Amino acid sequence: MKPEYDFSNAEQGKFYHPNITFHYPIYLEPDVDNFLHKIAEEKNIDVQILVNELLRNNIRIIQSVQ
Repeated sequence: MKPEYDFSNAEQGKFYHPNITFHYPIYLEPDVDNFLHKIAEEKNIDVQILVNELLRNNIRIIQSVQ
């Protein structure tokens, strides 16, 4: 690191976007990942679509018993 940095030409807020949506990674255990990839391949869909479908179904089930 330098002992001193020159920020005289810096732009404040250049990378700030108030309405941005953060997409965070989800790390699956290997057995779960393998299982989901197998099903997604059988259905000929992307794993992300499959995971979202499964989670939406779980949300519906949880909401139905509340």
